[in-house]
Amino acid sequence: MTNPTEIIPGVIFYSYLSAQRKDKVGFMKHNTLVLQVAGLFTLETFEQTISMRSGDMLLIGKNQLAQITKTPLPGEDYETIVISLQEDLLRKIALEEQIEPQHKYIGPPNLLIPGNDFLRGYFQSVIPYVRNPAENIPAEMGMLKVREGVKLLLHVMPELRTFLFDFSEPYKIDLEKFMLSNFQFNIPVERFAQLTGRSLAGFKRDFQKTFGTSPRHWLQERRLLEARHLIEKKHQKPSVIYLDLGFESLSHFSHSFKKRFGKAPSELV
Repeated sequence: MTNPTEIIPGVIFYSYLSAQRKDKVGFMKHNTLVLQVAGLFTLETFEQTISMRSGDMLLIGKNQLAQITKTPLPGEDYETIVISLQEDLLRKIALEEQIEPQHKYIGPPNLLIPGNDFLRGYFQSVIPYVRNPAENIPAEMGMLKVREGVKLLLHVMPELRTFLFDFSEPYKIDLEKFMLSNFQFNIPVERFAQLTGRSLAGFKRDFQKTFGTSPRHWLQERRLLEARHLIEKKHQKPSVIYLDLGFESLSHFSHSFKKRFGKAPSELV
């Protein structure tokens, strides 16, 4: 199995594999709880790099761009349980529990969750759900497990209230800094606009002022310049870097590279 299996569609996923895989995840829309069963899980974002091994738990914040590397370790395959904490469910819990965060969350966007008996027990209780997908677990039962996970997180870490129940829109951030750090992600321009706290029209206007060109042209140019640097200076192979730079196929990358620089990337290796 190379692609995550949906245990509860859109909510609970199970990933298993026996060879290393790097996923250009792109946009993380919802808060997400990751339970590491076996192997090594590494999350890389603009601000953080976090690794987890068996038994670790990670809370990933919403509205981020991220890359995930999944690595089996000697003597064990790779297994991960991913639970999407969707905003509709979190809003319902906030109403039921009368939770009203007093301020916007300003801490790290991704948090390793310290182990304790409650969360270890929860961790073990989820594993049968994902290892037996053929049992056709009713969606209602799966959602109960998600609710249980949220409430246990709040029980052991009350300070997560502002993290989980911050329903505000992304605020306007430094466009130049953000784009220089995230240009390699292959996502629509509309998503870049959202992540920088702008309307599409406002994003294009600010982008033109900042970079003197359109977002699409700048992204293509920036990725190709980075590719040339990695090939010429770092001696990396085109087949290794094209996905990490946001190109959908090696042929598309090679064609764009030759059109820009007059030579195929393979000629520079």
